[in-house]
Amino acid sequence: MKKIFSKFLAFINTGKERSIKAKKNILLSILLKGPSVAIGLILVPLTIDYVDIENYGIWLTITSIVAWIAFFDIGLSNGLRNKFGEAVAVKDYNKAQQYVSTTYAILTLIFIPLLLIFSIINPFIDWTVILNVSQEKAFELKIVTYIVFAYFCFKIILDSINIILIADQKPANASFRKLIEQVAALIIIYILTITTKGSLINLTIALCAAPLLIVFIFNISLFHGKYRNVAPSLKQIRFKESRSLLSLGFKFFILHVAILIQFQTSNFIIIRYFGPEEVAGYNIARKYFMVLSMFFSILILPIWSAVTNAKAQNDINWIKNMVNAYQKFVWLFLGVGLLMLFLSPYVYDIWLGKDKINISFSMSLIMFLFVLSQIVGRLQGTVLNGIGALHLQFIVSLFSPLLFLFLCYLVIFVFHWGVEGIVTASIIASFNGFILAPIQYYKIFYKGKGGIWSK
Repeated sequence: MKKIFSKFLAFINTGKERSIKAKKNILLSILLKGPSVAIGLILVPLTIDYVDIENYGIWLTITSIVAWIAFFDIGLSNGLRNKFGEAVAVKDYNKAQQYVSTTYAILTLIFIPLLLIFSIINPFIDWTVILNVSQEKAFELKIVTYIVFAYFCFKIILDSINIILIADQKPANASFRKLIEQVAALIIIYILTITTKGSLINLTIALCAAPLLIVFIFNISLFHGKYRNVAPSLKQIRFKESRSLLSLGFKFFILHVAILIQFQTSNFIIIRYFGPEEVAGYNIARKYFMVLSMFFSILILPIWSAVTNAKAQNDINWIKNMVNAYQKFVWLFLGVGLLMLFLSPYVYDIWLGKDKINISFSMSLIMFLFVLSQIVGRLQGTVLNGIGALHLQFIVSLFSPLLFLFLCYLVIFVFHWGVEGIVTASIIASFNGFILAPIQYYKIFYKGKGGIWSK
């Protein structure tokens, strides 16, 4: 046993610095993600028991709609991720601080006025009509949407600290902080279940206030500690640097818009045409199979910034060897996913309580295929993001959301298919990930193609 452990330590601590960082972060992230996934799963039945299945579906839809304000990030966070990584790779910490300061400044100038505007218009929005629910919920929904909107505005600004951690090849550190946010939310919701009656407003406060307070504390502690030399400073704000952040960030922005339209509109479409209970069923199946995607994301999370580092140092062979090694994991995840699919009816009963909510096997099957389509090609897509080869993705993202909405129209009004059809539309519209990204990666790294492939 001691010999096996010694070999394992030797494996972790051998290789180039970025490889060692990646392996250590993957190991730590796996240890952290287990509790994180468990908490996420526990929150589902706890939340349903507290507010009932209908209100749970309403909550999921509201958060999906309000999440659209991430549009106004205009790609700055991902621009920061690449630019900060490049600056740190060449040890230019002054430039890194300018990128951090400028990002925080611009995000603040965007989202605080946005919150003020929403404060003015929210009283005039009839959320019961938008969500197709009873007028009795009108007042409650106005409060809930305002809290959620305020949460997202502040969270997008403060979450820049996690982008910095990831760009500095410390994703496990970011994961640890996310875990603490989840633990705080879980504790507060549990206290609510034993001290108060079910309330959508109380649920919203619990799931928003606690994580926001914790990420604020992390910003203060890290910028007064480990990241003191790159902490946001008024003197280091350089709005001219926004051009370099946005030149790359704008393409990320368009890609993010495409993702939001394809994935965040699903809840809205489902609640409008199928009801809040179907939103809950859709999200429960999605959360179950997204466990696969979460753990695959752990494996590749350090890769983006490591690839940026390797590209800055012109170490192309490291990138190719890394991708070849990682490809084997896709087959492992396929096998685990199939096992999860066949066990899904029993897992739902144990997880949520027998006959609590009916999720058909066809929904589980199509959700498994959806998650599998997200896993296949994600590695190559992450490499392309790391080297800034976004032009082809950018072009595809201009019409893939339109394809998704068109397919949803066909599913609902022509074929009269259920929620499974919405998921199928998402799979087809995401063809860039599992078809184009692997082709583009091959063209760049094995055929040496330039032009649209490498831009």
